[in-house]
Amino acid sequence: MKIELSHQITEVCPDLHVLAIEAKVQNTNYDAELWDEIKSIEEEIRTQGQLDQVNKIPAILATRQAYKKLGKDPNRYRPSAESLHRRLHRGLPLYQINTLVDLINLISIRTGYSIGGFDADKINGDLTLGVGRAGEIYHGIGRGELNIEGLPVYRDNIGGIGTPTSDEERTKIDLTTSNLLMLINAYSGKSGLEETKNRTFSQLEKYVSATDISARIITSR
Repeated sequence: MKIELSHQITEVCPDLHVLAIEAKVQNTNYDAELWDEIKSIEEEIRTQGQLDQVNKIPAILATRQAYKKLGKDPNRYRPSAESLHRRLHRGLPLYQINTLVDLINLISIRTGYSIGGFDADKINGDLTLGVGRAGEIYHGIGRGELNIEGLPVYRDNIGGIGTPTSDEERTKIDLTTSNLLMLINAYSGKSGLEETKNRTFSQLEKYVSATDISARIITSR
């Protein structure tokens, strides 16, 4: 599918690079080996980092700055990567959802990128990244109706499907998902995306038997 960045976004966030990864996958309810890896990273974050430094992680900081430029308070509507890190520092484990979602959360806490994970078969048409409007209807996964005014939001022909704070219920990943779209939002720029791509490819193949994997970077430059 075609993925575009609107002028509303590129004028405010000129360094944004979006790594779009597509693959055929075989999702499962739970993978013990993946959770061994997740628990190892959880412990590393808790012991090597501090709660008051979470919002200074480069990828998280850049996303927060994008929110501020767009008029959104990042302390009220935290980027998902920041929320996951804060959860770990409060002594709570990551949520266990299903293998594909758990893997995306692992990549997010490891990199600091807020990542959209979608069932590509539920997306209607092409995608454009714009800015949320007042009164726009959006149901965040597990959050109910979410005020996305001022948030970066991917829209298809029907409406919003993803923001850095929460993805939308309509296109969420479940156990029937066989065609994956991941959007890794690097408001901090291109640095680090190649390493993230290579690691993501490897882990998709390992944990969800991914095939036909492809990647592209969408940017205004």
